[in-house]
Amino acid sequence: MNNTRFKYPDTAAYSFMIDALAKRGVTIDDICKISLNLSQEFFPEVTMKQVQAAAINVLHKREVMNNAMVGLELDRLATQGLLSEPLESIIMNDAGVFGVDEGLALSIANIYGTIGVTNYGFIDRNKTGIIKKLDQEKNGESNTFIDDIVGAIASAITAKIAHSMS
Repeated sequence: MNNTRFKYPDTAAYSFMIDALAKRGVTIDDICKISLNLSQEFFPEVTMKQVQAAAINVLHKREVMNNAMVGLELDRLATQGLLSEPLESIIMNDAGVFGVDEGLALSIANIYGTIGVTNYGFIDRNKTGIIKKLDQEKNGESNTFIDDIVGAIASAITAKIAHSMS
């Protein structure tokens, strides 16, 4: 049952997400660089300032924050060995047949429709910028969710730019 007196903690959720990304070495500008490169392919006139404004809007959406918080927390718990088996091993090894990380990411990308989803697919396959680093450099940490979350946020920003420029 819904608690009608509960006020969603937007500010705390945003801070949680941004802090969790930062602890893993990911900044908003890292995500914006991916979006800028993809956006400029179709809209050469788009600026980093426009992408940053779109990023702030995307990152404040509750659906984005909710999915990002869950994935980032699962990566943290897996890294600390706090998940039960076999889930711990599946997440720590980024098992290809798991797919929950992509499912969470698609929930973010899908907020912005087909263009968000197709952008996510492109970003997930091509892994550039900080996403490539997260995918390749594990350093004993789980990056199972974070790389997909960053890619989904970048794809959502790119889709938001496309919607505003079309």
